[in-house]
Amino acid sequence: MTELAASVLRNARLRWRQLLLVYVLAVGVLAGSAYTMYVHFDFSHSPDTRSYLRMARGEFEGVRVTHRYRVVVPLAAAAVAWPVEKVYVRLWPQRASNEWPLRLAFYLVNTALLAGAGLLMFRTCLFYGASPGAAAVALVAVLTSRWAVYIAGLPLVDSLYMLVFALALYAVRSGSVPALVACIVLGPHAKESFVFLAPWLLLFGQRTLRWPAQAALLAVSAGLAYGVRHWVDAQVGAPPQESVNNALEHLENLGYSLRRMFSIKGVGELFSIFGFFWLVLLAGLRGGSAMRQRWFGLLGWPELGLAAVVLVHMLLSGDLGRMGYLAAPAFAAALSLVITYHPAFAWLRLSLATDAPLVESGAPRPETAQAR
Repeated sequence: MTELAASVLRNARLRWRQLLLVYVLAVGVLAGSAYTMYVHFDFSHSPDTRSYLRMARGEFEGVRVTHRYRVVVPLAAAAVAWPVEKVYVRLWPQRASNEWPLRLAFYLVNTALLAGAGLLMFRTCLFYGASPGAAAVALVAVLTSRWAVYIAGLPLVDSLYMLVFALALYAVRSGSVPALVACIVLGPHAKESFVFLAPWLLLFGQRTLRWPAQAALLAVSAGLAYGVRHWVDAQVGAPPQESVNNALEHLENLGYSLRRMFSIKGVGELFSIFGFFWLVLLAGLRGGSAMRQRWFGLLGWPELGLAAVVLVHMLLSGDLGRMGYLAAPAFAAALSLVITYHPAFAWLRLSLATDAPLVESGAPRPETAQAR
């Protein structure tokens, strides 16, 4: 093992107190801006949020078929809302009779889940070879996105799906079997579009868990998801064919998404996903091929494959920015590597704590170790 690889593994093996500190940082980054979103958002313009609020109250009748099977976050919010309401009625008695306690519960659940995804992204950056300081900057970059604020502050379920994507890249990079199992178990219950991530897991998760074991887990998870769908359909009296028709209708978004992606407004929407942090990656492209290889050489096919999966989500949904945010784990990894290895950021003193030379073109990648 090279000195650089040894340093990478030392940085990745954090104590629980250090991990708790990173989680608190993630919560702190999200909580303030997401609270403002929770308080001031006009719910009358968002059918998605109204659907998930109804589901949390146990009302599936009339909920769009696109949303009605994503029950995990609404059920968690409903469980949190019960004790929250006991306190809420004392602090804000004028609000306790309406949806405010449930909205607050969604805010708490989504902030906690998205902060967990942020912690996984931080650890993933370390396994790529980034320094802890650079990984912390990348964490702040992705959690200050306008979409992070939107996801954490509103009654939505995207936080769980973000956690699934963070688990996926972390499992592939670190070799963590528990992370891969959690990803497969949660994925089909987070969003139906997990079906596009599953082949990526089977291909790039081989070193973590061989594909027969993954396929068995996917079959069990899909069976559980089917059971949930059957139960929900029984509540509303919906025919199974309705779900199939809804899936086929998403294909109609392809043309719209492509036209929007290559429009001025679409380019602006893509830029707004991570805002001016895109400029850090542009700075990393400067200095010639040898300079780029210092950080870009630590990335590879898994990241490109994940970007392709995200692109499929974007094209089928028509919501380019919101679905593009699913690339946050890969973006955070690339950003942290640029800050760690590119000389343009040497003045930040966030490089690895090692005297070993920086990774040059053709140098071996830091070795991947099984997560503890």
